[in-house]
Amino acid sequence: MSQQVALITGGASGIGLAAAKALAHAGFHVVIADIQTAAAEAAVGQLRSEQLSASAVTLDVSNEDAWRAAIDSVEKDLGRLDVLVNNAGLGEGGTLASTTLKAFNRVMAVNVNGVFLGCKYGIPLMERSGGGSVINVSSIFGIVSDQLTLAYSASKGAVRTLTKSLALDCADRGNGVRVNSIHPGFIETPMVMNAAAATPAEVIDPYVARTVGQTPMGRFGQPDELGDVIAFLASDASRFMTGSEVTVDGGFTAR
Repeated sequence: MSQQVALITGGASGIGLAAAKALAHAGFHVVIADIQTAAAEAAVGQLRSEQLSASAVTLDVSNEDAWRAAIDSVEKDLGRLDVLVNNAGLGEGGTLASTTLKAFNRVMAVNVNGVFLGCKYGIPLMERSGGGSVINVSSIFGIVSDQLTLAYSASKGAVRTLTKSLALDCADRGNGVRVNSIHPGFIETPMVMNAAAATPAEVIDPYVARTVGQTPMGRFGQPDELGDVIAFLASDASRFMTGSEVTVDGGFTAR
């Protein structure tokens, strides 16, 4: 298959779906990988209705066997992998006092292990395809933090430096694979809005005041604004970028 292929984890909604749309419009065949099979199939149907090229695969990013199967399926059915967007994640909040080890490990399993496994099994196929681009979705809370995001911040900080190590490894081996991280600010996604709606007002109101309320551009970001940046990092326009961290946060980390 000559058409380039992009696999997006957590691609059925939010930033992942926006990335899938942007990459599909850029000419990629997009593989929407998500643990929510029905939602992934619905997203594929939406893209195909616009005459875009897409397919779905069920994937629990914390499961090594599931990653092996997903990458094997991509190679068998599509013959190549050119772009990997490690987007799937959990946004669970909590402080040191309120976060259990079980909750901490759950966040790390998805947000960190999922990225590691995606690169572990995806990059070799990208090498066999002649190189490509890995985009790991971290967060501004992988750079700065908040007292209510202990596990989440730890996981996204790990993604930030994991990305740099992978970028150096790929560059050292000359395999043609670039690895960069993207650091969204406060984006209006279903995960964010549902979490906010489920949080008591006495907790969420001061949180919003010191986070979204301190964003210089004064608003939530939109998923398509992340999709466009991911499409840039996937393209040859970013060909001299690897190990970079790209903030898309309305100016939040500039303070």
